[in-house]
Amino acid sequence: MFRPMLRVQITTDVVIAVVLGALVLVTTAGGMDTPLEYVTLAGLTVALALRRLSPGLALTAAWVVALFELIAPQTPGIANVFISGVVYTTSRYGSRRVRIAGLVSAIIGPVVAALYFGLEDYSHRRDIVTATTPQEESFRVAVTYFAVVLLLLLLPWLAGVIGRTRRSASMSREAQLLAERDAARADRAVAVEQERVRIARDMHDIVAHSLAVVIAQADGARYALKADPAIADEALGTISTTARRALGDVRELLGALRHEQGTAPTPDLDDIDRLVREMRDVGLDVRVEREGDPAGLPTATQLAVYRIVQESLTNAWKHGEPGTPVHAALTYRPDTVEISVVNRRADDGTRGPGTGHGLVGMRERAAMTGGTMTAGARGDDFAVSVRMPAVPASGQMPRGLVPTGTTTTASPTPAPSAAAPSTTAPRTGPPLTSTPQERPAR
Repeated sequence: MFRPMLRVQITTDVVIAVVLGALVLVTTAGGMDTPLEYVTLAGLTVALALRRLSPGLALTAAWVVALFELIAPQTPGIANVFISGVVYTTSRYGSRRVRIAGLVSAIIGPVVAALYFGLEDYSHRRDIVTATTPQEESFRVAVTYFAVVLLLLLLPWLAGVIGRTRRSASMSREAQLLAERDAARADRAVAVEQERVRIARDMHDIVAHSLAVVIAQADGARYALKADPAIADEALGTISTTARRALGDVRELLGALRHEQGTAPTPDLDDIDRLVREMRDVGLDVRVEREGDPAGLPTATQLAVYRIVQESLTNAWKHGEPGTPVHAALTYRPDTVEISVVNRRADDGTRGPGTGHGLVGMRERAAMTGGTMTAGARGDDFAVSVRMPAVPASGQMPRGLVPTGTTTTASPTPAPSAAAPSTTAPRTGPPLTSTPQERPAR
């Protein structure tokens, strides 16, 4: 029944109503013949004071006072204008029922006023002889009062509707601005999270691959130190070079974290040959087959291809059967790029199942370019197959596209044919390898 209002607003309404009532009392005090007219003025003043606090109660009070005024009977005075303010607030601040009640009052009120004044005028004209009949004269008076009261009640009601509509539009605009601000804030948070995921993915690829090379070379150098110091010296040089390169990449990644415009390492397809040489240096028999021309591939696609191959070879060294070849096939077509890496699974029970972060990272890289990836066992082998568009479909990670749980095993892409020519021959020298028991489990 009562609207929530500030104390200052209630005080303002009461003061305005009292001041207007006092002005009416001062200006019409000489014309008030009976005490009932003071009661009417007080009732209309109370209705005006309640107009915003309780529009429905104010409208009810105005109707009661108006009917009391007609039954008394009294001659309506200037205080009846207060009813216009009450009708205005019914459409501006009232509920749907109160708003409809205000509209009905704005229509029925003029009818009641027209009948009241028309009948009163007819009672005075019955015995007066005029050029026209008393009925016609009284009808004109009734129509005049109907039009005047209709304007005094209907126009304020329409003004209240307009004010209510404008207020609703303003609130809708504010809500829209808040929603847009929240959406922009959420987009910024998503962008930051995607950048953090990208940097974490690069960090994993750099650290996992570099440490695998360093550990293998360190183990080989330890075994070859007494037998062949030259090989041990070569292994230590490889460790130094790999560690320095990894340190530089990590520094660039940390710079990207510190500064919004930081740069991250972006290897391309030309670095795959260096990657293959490094893996052969640690004892992995990598056999690479290439088909098609990779010229013109965008940087994002080249980075994704390099990181997927890097992680696949690192996993093959960690979890594959020692001494068995790893077949890597890179197929470049005008619209797609296909990657296939197949290695023999270890069956000696010395390797752990791994955490799955590497496979998740490869799947995320494939999905980031709009491609797909399958990884899983195929008989005695483990196969990774990736198919991605030559031009990335999006620069951001699609939400909900990449699962973070276990990977799904699907039928892998057929392994490269043994008869197919290899563009990169395996190393013929003795590889530096460590014993299976000393290889780190992923």
